[in-house]
Amino acid sequence: MAKKKLSAAQRRAQLIDVGRKAFSEKGFEATSVEEIASRAGVSKPIVYQHFGGKEGLYAVVVDREMTQIVSLIAAAIGEGTARERVDKAALAFLTYVAEHPEGFRVLAHDAPVASGRGSMSSLMNEVAERVEDVFTPMGYDPEMAPIYANALVGMVSFVGQWWTENRELPVEVVASHLAALAWLGLRNLPREPDPISPAEA
Repeated sequence: MAKKKLSAAQRRAQLIDVGRKAFSEKGFEATSVEEIASRAGVSKPIVYQHFGGKEGLYAVVVDREMTQIVSLIAAAIGEGTARERVDKAALAFLTYVAEHPEGFRVLAHDAPVASGRGSMSSLMNEVAERVEDVFTPMGYDPEMAPIYANALVGMVSFVGQWWTENRELPVEVVASHLAALAWLGLRNLPREPDPISPAEA
């Protein structure tokens, strides 16, 4: 029996799934259009027809993953006390890592040099912008909020990368320890830390 021909939308969705898996395993640079086409059981022109090339497919995969994780974290920190929102932000991030390991590995891989979006650093910047809102009701200087937000997001994202390879601990346990560590620092953080003197030459 001949295979049923996929519609354009179905083929595009298939290529996105195949691309996500390939990019998660090998990264952008080591993944070729030939390999993507082979895994999908199509010819190279089909990939070019839908995405214009490997870069276009990568951009779609990354955009979908980033939209998903930013939306999850934004929803998690939408309400509650500052402590509750720190807890929920850590849990939301690590839950995404647990439920979408391929997508997270794509984001954790190095992005192509020409890409303005699609690296872990750009993801962290987007998430940190959302997390900045946590610090406003705590009375911190809004100009300093990006420092704390990026520190918090950086800590969680790097633990997430480690945790993808070390799954002995449940996600709730990892998230609770991260949140407790972050909150201990935030709760005791002075509004104006003592300045550090420049090192003498």
